[in-house]
Amino acid sequence: MAKIYDYLIDKIKTDGAVHMTLIDPDEQTPERAGEIAKSAERAGSSAVMVGGSGGDRSMLNECIKKIKENTKLPVISFPGNVNDVSEGADAIFFMSLLNSRSRYWISIAQALGSFAVKKAGIEPISMGYIIFKSDVVSSVEFFGDANPIPRDKPKIATAYALGAEYMGMKLVYFEGGSGTSQPVPNDAISMAKKTISVPLIVGGGIKTGEIAYEKVMAGADLIVTGTVVEESADVYAKIKELVDAVKKAGSEKLKNSH
Repeated sequence: MAKIYDYLIDKIKTDGAVHMTLIDPDEQTPERAGEIAKSAERAGSSAVMVGGSGGDRSMLNECIKKIKENTKLPVISFPGNVNDVSEGADAIFFMSLLNSRSRYWISIAQALGSFAVKKAGIEPISMGYIIFKSDVVSSVEFFGDANPIPRDKPKIATAYALGAEYMGMKLVYFEGGSGTSQPVPNDAISMAKKTISVPLIVGGGIKTGEIAYEKVMAGADLIVTGTVVEESADVYAKIKELVDAVKKAGSEKLKNSH
């Protein structure tokens, strides 16, 4: 049963867009991860993603445990490698880094990790992961040996997104890069959304409600924010700002579609 995937699809249909909070186990203690998750639920975020590029499985498991103790939101693993499979999660984004230069990140890691996912009994949600060029080299770009999408080439990004859909992937993720000041360009989001029929996730560099609103109106179905939340002095207020903006844009999108 695709419980978590169906939950996300239903939220998109009902609200027009979804906000998810990303927590990196490499960036805070399990206790703080639990507190962030609690604030995320109270602020109206729809799911908690957990993952990073550090590869510390014990820390990942501890973070997920604390998150589960503090929230009833779905917890989705956002793996940086094959060892980031935790049976404590509800689901895992089973993703292929489509614009990697390395076969490992396109298909080998997926083969190596597949039995671990099956044994863990968590829901796999297939996803095409596509990284854009930014002003910072993120961990995923570095470790994933990515060939980033040029910011002025929306058709290249759309081609990857459509290829992901045709390969049967349920979601497409446009990644601007953790900590970047350059979010995914609106024209790439718009072109992709007009071309593909699967939900489009956008993350990286979304630091304000205004930017979150802009990305949803451009066509994003799901907005992911992580670094800005982790660095905020008032986690609840920052997530609330982002969630409210996503919901406002989602509501306007629904009105415009009728």
